[in-house]
Amino acid sequence: MYSSRVLVVDDELYVRTIVLAMLQEAHVEAVSVADGNEALEAIQANPEFDLVLSDIMMSGMDGMTLLARTRELIPQTPVVMVTAITDLDVALLAMRNGAYDYVLKPFQQEQLLATVNRALEYRKLLLQNSMYKHKLEELVTARTQMLNQAITDLERSYDITLEALGDALDLKDTETEGHSKRVTAYTIALARAMELSPAEIRTIARGAFLHDVGKMAIPDAILLKPGKLNAEEQEIMRQHCARGYHMLAKIPFLAEAAEIVHSHQEHFDGSGYPRGLKGNDIPLGARIFAVADALDAITSDRPYREAQPFSKARQEIKRCSGTQFDPDVVDILMSMPDRLWADLRGEIVGGNQRFLPSLFSLDFFRRKGSIGGARLHEKELLEQLKALPQWKLLDGKIVRNVQFGSFLEAIEFVQTVSAQAEAQKHHPDIDIRYDRVRISLVTHDSGGITARDIKLAHTIDGIL
Repeated sequence: MYSSRVLVVDDELYVRTIVLAMLQEAHVEAVSVADGNEALEAIQANPEFDLVLSDIMMSGMDGMTLLARTRELIPQTPVVMVTAITDLDVALLAMRNGAYDYVLKPFQQEQLLATVNRALEYRKLLLQNSMYKHKLEELVTARTQMLNQAITDLERSYDITLEALGDALDLKDTETEGHSKRVTAYTIALARAMELSPAEIRTIARGAFLHDVGKMAIPDAILLKPGKLNAEEQEIMRQHCARGYHMLAKIPFLAEAAEIVHSHQEHFDGSGYPRGLKGNDIPLGARIFAVADALDAITSDRPYREAQPFSKARQEIKRCSGTQFDPDVVDILMSMPDRLWADLRGEIVGGNQRFLPSLFSLDFFRRKGSIGGARLHEKELLEQLKALPQWKLLDGKIVRNVQFGSFLEAIEFVQTVSAQAEAQKHHPDIDIRYDRVRISLVTHDSGGITARDIKLAHTIDGIL
C-alpha cells in the first residue's frame, strides 16, 4: 500500500528506471514521464502528486520552466531538482525560484530517499497548516457570528428597556404623549441626511428619545401644572436637563447619549440652558435634536393653539437659524421635503408596531427608503457596472472578491479602503478571510445601490 505519490521527470530512460525502482522499494508510488510537457499533462490530468522529482537539463521544456509552471498549478507540492555536479549553480538558482531541494547525479539510493522523505514530510506540514488555517477561519467566522448575534440581542434588550422608560414618561406627561418617538424619528432623519455613521446615529437616537427623562424627577405639581410656571417653578423645571444627565451617565452604554440629554435645551447663540453653551461647544446630537424638537412642537396640538403645517414649522425654524438653531442643521432641514416628515409622523402615530427596536436598529428608515442618495434604477445600474467588470451584482449589493499574496497584504488593503470609505462618508461591508477580501456596497437608507456606491467601487479599483 503506497502512502505517497511522486512524479519523476527525466529525458533519460535508464535514469527514470533506476529512480522508479528505488522509490517503489521504499513503498512510494511513482509515475515517470520523459519531459516537461508530459509532466504538465500528467499534473493537469491528476494533480494529486505529493512530490515532483525533475531533471533540470532536458530536451523540450527544461526543469526550470517546469518548476515555474508546477508552482502555478500545484503550489503546495514541493519540487526537487536533479542535476549534475557541473550544474550546481543552476540548482541553487532553482531553489531561489521555489524548488524545495536538489539531488546531484550520480546519486546513491540513501541520498535520494533521504531527500524525498524530507520533501514528503514538508508536504504533509503544508497540508496540515492549510487545514489548520481553514478550520481557524471557520472557527473565527462562527465565533464572530455568535458575538454579533450576542451584541444584537444585548442592544435589543437595551432598546426595549429604553422604550419602557419612554412609556413611563409618557404616562406621567400625557400632554406630550408620543413626542419622544416622533422627535427621535425626526432626529434620525436629519442625522441620516447629514451622513453620520450608524454608531453616531444610534447614540443620537437614544439621547433624543430620553431627552426629557429628567422630568421624572420633577414634582408633579410643577410638571402637570395647567397654568404658567412662576420664576421659581421655571428654575426647578430647568433642572430636568442636569437630572436626566446624571441618571443616564451612570449607565455605560448611555454615557454619550447623556451628553445630548444634558445639552438639549442649549441655543446656538449661547442663550439656552443649563450651561449656556454656544455654537460647536454644544454636542452635534443636541444641535440636531433641537431642530427636530422644534419641528414636532410646532406641528403638534397644544392647549393654547392647534398644530401648524410642516411648511409653517420650516419657516419658523429658518427664522431662528443662527440664534436658537445651528444653521448647518437648518440647511439640511430645508433641503428635505415636507412629505418625509408627514410620512414619519403617520408611521408613528398610526402604526401598531412596537416602534423603538426597529428605530434604534435603523430598520424603520431602511423600509421607507426615503433618506439618503437616490437609488439607481436597474437599467442605469447595469450601465454603470459596465465600467466595473470586477464587481458583481449579488443580493442587492455590488460585490468584489480580491485575493492577495499574504494576510499582511490583505490587511493593508482593508486599511486603505477603510480610510478612503471614511473620507467619502461610506460604510462598506468588508469580510476578510486570511488572504481573501470581499467588499459589499449598498446604501441602505435609499433602499438600494446609489451613485455613492459606484464612486467608492471606482476608488477601490484604483487602489488595486
